[in-house]
Amino acid sequence: MVCGSLEIEILNTFWNLTEADEDVDISIQDVVDNLSQNGIERAYTTIKTVMDRLVSKSILVRYKVGKKFFYKTTMDKREMALDMLHEFTNNFFNGNYADMMHFVEHEMDELLVK
Repeated sequence: MVCGSLEIEILNTFWNLTEADEDVDISIQDVVDNLSQNGIERAYTTIKTVMDRLVSKSILVRYKVGKKFFYKTTMDKREMALDMLHEFTNNFFNGNYADMMHFVEHEMDELLVK
């Protein structure tokens, strides 16, 4: 599942906010406020649009409590990372994890030299 950088920032916000209590209700405003604390200034409407996109991708679910909407993730951070790793390996290495690992090892060696 391909996600953009703002989508990843929003998901990281969810995972951080639910670290202490996975049942906490998270609103759009909660995400906007948390991103702002981390130096990411975005309009409420932008965050809402991206969160709606994550709902359409089935990465978030939206539910209503009273008159207010809240959101939850459908995957934890590990599940999402594995999903993205699987997609990366399929897209760039024809699903061959050995080739992908060889690439990562080579690139890490190059990065450590710099």
